[in-house]
Amino acid sequence: MTDKLWIVSELYYPEVTSTGYILTEIAEGLAAEDLSISVLCSQPSYSARGLRAPAKENRNNVIIHRIWGITLDKDIFFFRLINLITITFSVFVSSLWHFKRFDIVLVVTNPPSLPFFVSFACWLRRANCVLLIHDIYPDLLVAVGKLRSTSVVVRLLNKLNKILYMSVNYIVVIGRDMQAKIVNRLLDNKKKVKVITNWADVNIIFPTIKEQNSLLRKLCLQDMFVVEYAGNIGYPNDIESIIESASRLINKYDIHFLFIGSGAKKRWLEEEVARRKLSNVTIMPSRPRHDQINFLNACDIAIVSLVQGMRGISVPSRIYNILAAGKPIIAIADLNSELDLVIKEENIGWVVQPGEVDELEKVILEAKNNPDLLVQMGKRARRTAEIKYSFELVKRAYAKLVFSIYEEAK
Repeated sequence: MTDKLWIVSELYYPEVTSTGYILTEIAEGLAAEDLSISVLCSQPSYSARGLRAPAKENRNNVIIHRIWGITLDKDIFFFRLINLITITFSVFVSSLWHFKRFDIVLVVTNPPSLPFFVSFACWLRRANCVLLIHDIYPDLLVAVGKLRSTSVVVRLLNKLNKILYMSVNYIVVIGRDMQAKIVNRLLDNKKKVKVITNWADVNIIFPTIKEQNSLLRKLCLQDMFVVEYAGNIGYPNDIESIIESASRLINKYDIHFLFIGSGAKKRWLEEEVARRKLSNVTIMPSRPRHDQINFLNACDIAIVSLVQGMRGISVPSRIYNILAAGKPIIAIADLNSELDLVIKEENIGWVVQPGEVDELEKVILEAKNNPDLLVQMGKRARRTAEIKYSFELVKRAYAKLVFSIYEEAK
């Protein structure tokens, strides 16, 4: 019996966007446990687009197979569609060539078409398939208003998803709310759905002294109470409530809002800040991953936000590195979402429901007026990152799942 684990993802090293980084760390972490790891991925098509990586290489004991595919500008819809079609087809053909009986294949839902073809290839080759879900489609598109829940497209995709969920050996989700949603669709087959969260980089991100933060010094914000939003500024994120709160608090001259990131809503954000003449808001472009210790520490409190209806659909992975930086959190999120559960269980911040601007304004003022409380929350946040969300714990969880599948196959 073979003991090979395949990881299949469009994005992998040298891509450092969220999915690429996460899959690279998982693969290399498991390779360090003496597992035989191979990867099927595309050539760089996001942050590293234009870089031509070797078609095959061994990096940190992981054999990387980069398949052929067109890598046009993903921000143009038609080009992104071409990328998706060519990459999916190429991965499918490569899967049929490489997969062997009893192999374990971990496939991520990026792009959304990928797991359907990979699971079919696993069935043909008698390999074991594990589906890793970071975002649930088409639910995410419904939540952000791009599709109607009653549309033919949504009903069709939900039926296809159910077939996919039933066909794979296991499903890994990154939050308890996601587990509940998937289990409901599997008619309560809870044993098939495993929760393995993302993690905090506790060894490279840790609390630092605010007054010495180079980014705050550059922006002359050392003496301000800084509320920071760092990450994707996209359709799933409730940016509107934050801006409305900033507008209401514009006369609180010692409170400043700092946005760091990019995404589909960034242009709206910039235009809205200019239209409202919000001098208490600073917007910066995305910063490199290696600078996280600096920009995640450039605040007194961090905001993580999702629009209404996102419970069970997605969990922002940046929450874990915010915890590593020892920062309290204001979560704009649905009740009983993973964000809501973590913050209330660990007592590390506040939860405001999407669109509740009055409550958000109240919470920001409460946080500012209770510096000792913020210190205690920050200490608990750091301790939570170390005890519950270290990479070592995540790696063990994946290794345990892989070895359990090997045992089942004997």
